[in-house]
Amino acid sequence: MSRTIKKDGNLKYALASKEPCIETIRPGEVIEIECEINCNAGVIESLDSKITPEKVRFPFVNPATGPLFVEGARPGHVLAVTIHKMDLDEIGYTALFPGSGMFPDWVRRKEFGHHTRAMRVADGFVHWSDTRKLPIKPMVGVLGVAPIHGGVLTVDNGVHGGNLDVQEIGPGSTITFDIHQEGAGLYVGDCHALQGDGECVGMGATEIGARVTFSVELREKPARMTWPRIETATHIATLGCARPLEDAMRIAFEEMVYWLADEHGFTEAEAYLFLGQIAEARCTQVVNPKYTYICKVAKDLLG
Repeated sequence: MSRTIKKDGNLKYALASKEPCIETIRPGEVIEIECEINCNAGVIESLDSKITPEKVRFPFVNPATGPLFVEGARPGHVLAVTIHKMDLDEIGYTALFPGSGMFPDWVRRKEFGHHTRAMRVADGFVHWSDTRKLPIKPMVGVLGVAPIHGGVLTVDNGVHGGNLDVQEIGPGSTITFDIHQEGAGLYVGDCHALQGDGECVGMGATEIGARVTFSVELREKPARMTWPRIETATHIATLGCARPLEDAMRIAFEEMVYWLADEHGFTEAEAYLFLGQIAEARCTQVVNPKYTYICKVAKDLLG
């Protein structure tokens, strides 16, 4: 049996270093947490719902549930979060909103205008239209811990995690974060039923409410880990968030060189050469204040 943490009254729009925690959880405990649909304060209620400027107030568009106090968590540990499953709501949406996206006309805020597509999500598919069904690939867009100082909006990201928007952060994956505060201060939100690489539309994966079932584990911090790490059934992965895009890529590859050298028997030079042959890498989003880049290595190549 899992314990459920409700979203009502517990939604935050920043990951903050000193925010009071809403509940305490224990390592190994199975938790179900409710996550609100992005931008939804009664905005998306039916397939006819529309996003309008009057209903959207930036930057309060990306709620996360939390923070959660993890028993025994302290700086010097890392927090490993394993996502077991995601139960999705029945309505998701994507939208074009001037000023938010890959092509922002930041002066006139004109672009394509305002467009909302609310969609039924059922039977393992996003029902894009009567003739197109897209297989779901559930993921958590915002996942992270309290930062070392101050607060970071839930539309942003950093070494603490936050709005990473990485498709590999979903059921079956373990995501590891450096802990900066006593108790860690875990936040979860911004779930997607489906997201394309780059998340080119600013309001625009299939945004959806969900219940995320997960558990946590405390581990000793790897010596040269700074950014979040991911482990799936088939890959290990590192992340970097930055602008310009090449800096995000550089960080992700640097973190992977350290991981391969420290835990998988490579020298740093060999690890760098190895990545030149086998790295699987891409930009997962370009619409947040800092871009996200992922570097993956298949486990079967590590011996």
